[in-house]
Amino acid sequence: MKLAIASLVLGSAAAFSPSAFSGTALSAASNGATMDMRYKVAVIGGGPSGACAAEIFAQEKGIDTVLIERKMDNAKPCGGAIPLCMIGEFDIPESTVDRKVRKMKLISPTNVEVDIGDTLQPNEYIGMCRREILDKYLRDRAISYGAEAIQGLVTKIDVPEDHKETESQYTLHYQEFTAGSSAGVPKTMDVDLIVGADGANSRVAKAMDAGEYNFAIAFQERIKITEEQMSFYEEMAEMYVGDDVSPDFYGWVFPKYDHVGVGTGTVVNRPAIKQYQKAIRDRAGDKIAGGKIIKVEAHPIPEHYRPRRVQGRLALVGDAAGYVTKCSGEGIYFAAKSGRMAAEAIVKLMEGGKRLPTQTEIERTYIADYDKLYGPTYTVLDILQKVFYSNNGAREAFVELCNSKYVQQVTFDSYLYKRVQGNNPLDDLKLLGETIGCLIKGYAIATPDQEFSNPVESAKRL
Repeated sequence: MKLAIASLVLGSAAAFSPSAFSGTALSAASNGATMDMRYKVAVIGGGPSGACAAEIFAQEKGIDTVLIERKMDNAKPCGGAIPLCMIGEFDIPESTVDRKVRKMKLISPTNVEVDIGDTLQPNEYIGMCRREILDKYLRDRAISYGAEAIQGLVTKIDVPEDHKETESQYTLHYQEFTAGSSAGVPKTMDVDLIVGADGANSRVAKAMDAGEYNFAIAFQERIKITEEQMSFYEEMAEMYVGDDVSPDFYGWVFPKYDHVGVGTGTVVNRPAIKQYQKAIRDRAGDKIAGGKIIKVEAHPIPEHYRPRRVQGRLALVGDAAGYVTKCSGEGIYFAAKSGRMAAEAIVKLMEGGKRLPTQTEIERTYIADYDKLYGPTYTVLDILQKVFYSNNGAREAFVELCNSKYVQQVTFDSYLYKRVQGNNPLDDLKLLGETIGCLIKGYAIATPDQEFSNPVESAKRL
């Protein structure tokens, strides 16, 4: 319960021009007379999951690593919140962090506000990033280790029928783009192993028949507001709940370098996303009034794991695998973590580039380890989303429950460090009683949710 509430409250829902880093395809044998082919790994997608995977592969000198990204200056639509532990764990400089959030307002459907953050220590914060800055840093680091960067769009992957039993290579078909040109040059490349880090609409997932998943649509506007308005958001983020801003998610106002990201998301009523976006702007009111919209962004967010995440020597990570938490929509940390875990497991299995791993080996290492570490979190958050985001009564209860200092403490401990701290059986029992009481009160004071009809989209849901 504590972990679920923790992630529910504080989870948040890349510029580069390719340089001359290029891995060699051949390595000389010790006698200098024989040339041996090295195995080539292609990482498709240059976000946190792809960049962190490519970084690990590139440090193994017995493997050629290629990183393919369609838009090196891509700014993925994203709330941009990262936990404090990610700064240290992934050795990310604080210069990539726009704002250090130490306070949050959680606002109920009837505009009851709860202030969160008093339990934070002076050196603790939630990092607010722009993806074009964070992704570029991670990608450039992978390139500095020797990954070959290609600005290109993968359009097709030829998968041999016997790829699970033999070392048959995969053929990538892609359009390569050069600076100043909008037209791509068709090219092909043969590789031995592929990591799909190419997001919700993954080409790698399609090629390996990974199956479908439900997805939310996240919509965000970057809004430039006055310096006076921006001062309110100096260390402050806001989270709004109510069926006006989303029937199954939440709306947010997150501070960035010189603007705020204002957005929302939904799975069950995607056609109404612009209606919900207007509502979140209205709820924020004077705090963003008169602001100039400088960028509009929308993106699909997976709601659960893909049915298959490994086929042969094709493996999915990040959004392509479905690693976004329910309730919170948090995905950056889990994307980076999955990319690193997958690459570390595969590199170890390859024994310095001497052999290729099998599907079974990848499943028993990367997949099993990731599921053991984070599977319970995804399961519990799925349940909690159904409990607290199902109607306005539950949302009112959720906000009131977050008045508890105990809830706030384990919330930050769980989010910032990805572990539950401060376990106390008596407080846990008390929390259960408070939850029941808050639900009873919430249902009593809440306004009914507005009904909507969405038969077409509903029919598409898995």
